[in-house]
Amino acid sequence: MSRASYPKQLLALLGQQSMLQQTVLRSGHVGCGAPLIVCNDEHRFLIAEQVREVLSEKAQIILEPVGRNSAPAIAVAAFAAAQTDPQAVLWIMPADANIADMDALGASVEKAVQAAQQGRIATFGMKPTHPETGYGYIEQGAPLPGVEGAFEVKAFREKPNKQTAELFLKEGGYFWNSGMFVFRVDVLLAEMQKYAPDVVRYAQEALEKRKVDLDFIRLDKAAFENAPDISIDYALAEKTDLSVVIPADFTWSDVGSWDALWELSAKDSAENALVGDVLVEDARGCYVRSEGPLTAVAGLDNAVVVVTADAVLVTHKSCAQDVKKIVDRLKKEGRLEASAHRKCYRPWGYYESLTSETRFQVKRIVVNPGGKLSLQKHFHRSEHWVVVGGVALVTRDQDEVLLRENESIYLPQGSVHRLENPGKIPLTLIEVQSGAYLGEDDIIRLEDSYNRN
Repeated sequence: MSRASYPKQLLALLGQQSMLQQTVLRSGHVGCGAPLIVCNDEHRFLIAEQVREVLSEKAQIILEPVGRNSAPAIAVAAFAAAQTDPQAVLWIMPADANIADMDALGASVEKAVQAAQQGRIATFGMKPTHPETGYGYIEQGAPLPGVEGAFEVKAFREKPNKQTAELFLKEGGYFWNSGMFVFRVDVLLAEMQKYAPDVVRYAQEALEKRKVDLDFIRLDKAAFENAPDISIDYALAEKTDLSVVIPADFTWSDVGSWDALWELSAKDSAENALVGDVLVEDARGCYVRSEGPLTAVAGLDNAVVVVTADAVLVTHKSCAQDVKKIVDRLKKEGRLEASAHRKCYRPWGYYESLTSETRFQVKRIVVNPGGKLSLQKHFHRSEHWVVVGGVALVTRDQDEVLLRENESIYLPQGSVHRLENPGKIPLTLIEVQSGAYLGEDDIIRLEDSYNRN
């Protein structure tokens, strides 16, 4: 379900809201101001729309031109916040975690803020419930004076093997590293200047040379590319003497695998977690999810079955981490399923591939009210558009044509064309492409409302 073009953070895995939306609402619940989001340039419109759906105030969205891990992203966020308040307190949250019990979360954040105001860099330690080998650990040290329930960090521990994880659980005083931090921006930047000066240098330069694009802030690519590709743990948390840990009482998971998602989901009397159009018979302890067709499972125990429009996964829960190996194989074989779904989102709406052969392809295109595709042309294909819902305003060379349901238009190879939705309901049309080459890169954008030229 999680693909490069539509990653886990944007999926509604638990409930009706995506992981990102739950994270945004979580910050508001504990009294934070408008969120500052650092994200991949490719996902900017999806993220902006998801945030708009759940937040009345505007979020500040900073776009990374390339991925450089968490340390440069956090440094950029700190510099951005410092422009308004050099002593602002930031709460850093990955947008792909599940947290239950908002009251307990609020109490932990309050302790972390107190520690941050004392000049400390606070992190949250999640009490382990089993010997997990997929998380890093934090070893608790002495109590922090002045903040009840906060402790100095004795050591950060790498992801352990099973035997070491069992020892951590038996001894106590070890916590899962949640990847969440609370700090004053001036403290963080001073410590990063000491331990990771190149991160600070290039993060600051990338923000100073930023460009504003619609509602987004674009970091300077040349500067940000020079930033080290390093996590905040390696760059700072494991080196600074200012780290403290807040042992947390709320339930937390990074939802890193299907078996973890099964644990968090509501279950029937046979411990099956069922999502979508699903039937089970004589099954126990299974996670079965369908994003479309009826999916039936019989006579299986502890299985994971996930069905999407273009792929099916069947595995034992104990092998859920092996999905990563399958994805690696798909990438090596150049399979599109490793990076994209059949449904591809765009700032104006989305398109979905229905069928594809050597010289033709059929798509369903949905354009949001007021949405407008780029003015474009194709060198290798022609297109037929048939409106099946809503109203379309089509530009074809020098003509403008208004199309309603059951009306169509032909766009010859090389013609300059554009599609708009002037109505108040979504526009749905069927597109039939034909030609020698049907790739998405056969688009010459002449004008674009979303600055994608």
